Amino acid sequence: MTTHTWRRQEITLDQQVALRAAASRLAENFEGVFGPETIERFLTTSYDEFAGRAKVLNFLPLLAERFANQRLQALARVEGLHQDGKPVVLFLCTHNAGRSQMALGFFEHHAGETAIAWSGGSEPGIEVNASAIAAMAERDIDISWEYPKPWTDEVVRAADVVISMGCGDACPIFPGKRYEEWTVDDPAGLSVEEVRPIRDEVERRVLALLKELDLEPVA
Repeated sequence: MTTHTWRRQEITLDQQVALRAAASRLAENFEGVFGPETIERFLTTSYDEFAGRAKVLNFLPLLAERFANQRLQALARVEGLHQDGKPVVLFLCTHNAGRSQMALGFFEHHAGETAIAWSGGSEPGIEVNASAIAAMAERDIDISWEYPKPWTDEVVRAADVVISMGCGDACPIFPGKRYEEWTVDDPAGLSVEEVRPIRDEVERRVLALLKELDLEPVA
């Protein structure tokens, strides 16, 4: 990664080092697929996405790397550079802090390695809803490591199924995609007890979706 890219006043030396290390790991992961310029561009824009709203600045390089990795995976699928035959499901809600995160957690739990799932929001929040995290933990599913993020064109274009939960007109529309609107209450501001019925409804819908995709839930 070019050194001048990260020489901004708001980026500390430790962050610069962490970002260069992230770029090296991404370059290794996508060797033969994307060149350094593409990887640097995606890492830079991913960093900028979180820089203005991150609560813990030390986590910025990690968030940028994880988001850039997802976006590059999506771009590889869009451009036909990666074909594994697995269906891709994208869960969207407004803040990507509750409903879509629970749906992502349940889908990954029940689908295992048979499918790919991502999530995003039209107005990403700061952190994942604490009550949603606690409610999912009761089902032995950890979503505490997740983070609110936006959707991007390449992520939507790579998806086979797009599930919207309250995005309305903000939901991105691309031809050839299967779109579904799930009417599920927003857990924002609710207690764990109040979130449990929402959690269970999300799981019911996820299991129904797996059946529609001819995917057997992982035991």
